[in-house]
Amino acid sequence: MADAIEVRGLERNFGDRRALAGVSFAVRSGEMFGLLGPNGGGKTTLFRILATLLSPTAGTARIEGIDVEGDAARVRGRIGVVFQSTSTDKKMTAMENMLLQGAMYGLSGEPLRSRASVLLARFGVLDRANDRCEHLSGGLRRRVEIAKGLLHGPAVLLLDEPSAGLDVGARRDLREVLAGLRQDGTTVLLTTHFMEEAAVCDRVAILDLGRVVALGRPDALCAESGTDVISVRTREPERFRAAVAARFGGTVTVVEGAVRIERSRGHEFVPQLVESFPGQVDAVTVARPTLEDVFIRRTGRAFAEASA
Repeated sequence: MADAIEVRGLERNFGDRRALAGVSFAVRSGEMFGLLGPNGGGKTTLFRILATLLSPTAGTARIEGIDVEGDAARVRGRIGVVFQSTSTDKKMTAMENMLLQGAMYGLSGEPLRSRASVLLARFGVLDRANDRCEHLSGGLRRRVEIAKGLLHGPAVLLLDEPSAGLDVGARRDLREVLAGLRQDGTTVLLTTHFMEEAAVCDRVAILDLGRVVALGRPDALCAESGTDVISVRTREPERFRAAVAARFGGTVTVVEGAVRIERSRGHEFVPQLVESFPGQVDAVTVARPTLEDVFIRRTGRAFAEASA
């Protein structure tokens, strides 16, 4: 498939601070692509460049083959953008917000109203079309914003932290909405710090300190180590870590106060571990690797630590 988004060697400096340090990736047409990273990782800066709101210091970014810096006006006609902060006028109804958005793109009359109705119905908000947005839940307002972003029929939809500020139920509902976009063949790029949101993307790029530290299918990234992740709670984690590493070897670290051990067939290793250190294991869990574990493996620290 052709690439809908192409990023090559992208850099962005803010004075002495380097927000992006040579980022490269491509998003295929019809793909749902996630940019996962902690606060300060560079994903918002990258999003703003793709949305034509910020110029890169070096490198190139193209959408549908068009340079985002050299021909920003043409790019804006091909993208829909949903920002993290709400863009709906809370004193206007959902339909009024849609009609205003359409007018900004030169749409009008019955074709605009018909398109707005189709999109509101698609996202389950048509029955609330005449309600002021201030009376809609956060999840429904986000649906209206996504519908606005698609109103002019863009080739690429950019979503900045679409689940930010939503409760667990609304985030789950939003993932279903995003899954529907994939089925329609819409190219979607989203930024997120939620692991479960990144996990449903076709591919994900994990950003840290302005660099891509991992890129690929979420399931493939999680499976690349071929090990289970054992997490042990103990009273003296550093001392326990050193003792486990000395006795068994392998990758043993302390992450957020717990001793983290990567081991194949982890469920068989746990009894041996407990027997080797009687009375020192307060709690232990065994799990398959997640994107959080991929981040730890590539950066040496937890996602929450990187966000601090």
